[in-house]
Amino acid sequence: MDLRMHEELAEVWDDFQADDDLWVAVLSGAGTRSFSVGQDLKEAARRNSEGTAGPATFGSRGKPGWPRLTERFDLAKPVVAKVRGFAMGGGFELALACDIIIASEDAVFALPEARLGLVAGAGGVFRLSRQLPWKTAMGYLLTGRSMDAQRAYELGLVNEVVAADDLDACTDQWVADILRCAPLSVRAVKEAATASAHLPLETAFAMRYPWEERRMHSRDAVEGPRAFAEKRAPEWEGR
Repeated sequence: MDLRMHEELAEVWDDFQADDDLWVAVLSGAGTRSFSVGQDLKEAARRNSEGTAGPATFGSRGKPGWPRLTERFDLAKPVVAKVRGFAMGGGFELALACDIIIASEDAVFALPEARLGLVAGAGGVFRLSRQLPWKTAMGYLLTGRSMDAQRAYELGLVNEVVAADDLDACTDQWVADILRCAPLSVRAVKEAATASAHLPLETAFAMRYPWEERRMHSRDAVEGPRAFAEKRAPEWEGR
């Protein structure tokens, strides 16, 4: 991922976030070799030699493409990562920023930044240490070791692992299941789960969540029970 790609991706995420007709996103790599192998290190080396890069650290504020997916903390719409092949460095960080990860059997995940004199600054340090037991996360962060898809599944980082030929169909099924749910409910659930993850339970109950405020007063909140009582599929409007 070079700077131009970050700028182009930011436009995509802006469109997705703003368009009420888009309820879920799927992020995948092109081809079969990799989901993403992360930062374009050749570009970084060139910019370092030119003196135009500046020091690299956590986050991308002030850099092209900000806020990147890894820092769109207010994105309430669900994002599914469809991972084939390598998800390394920034590529793994993108997947960690998604809500659901579906991986093919040949997927490989790693945060090798420490081997390169870097840190996993796009959230890898923070998200991996939250999504895995502490010592397990430290084992991967401090060594740069990789994990295969099955190991990622065993650790709870991946929702499902399938044969490469079944990856598209499996991802489509997850998307279909999400779309069966009311979009405002999905966004309220994601927002509340994210915002309250590190709060005491009593505090989490007492908080107010903007998307939940919208859901509880929406037409869809009435449509769901009505459709159930009438024994028909609900017709969600997203409002």
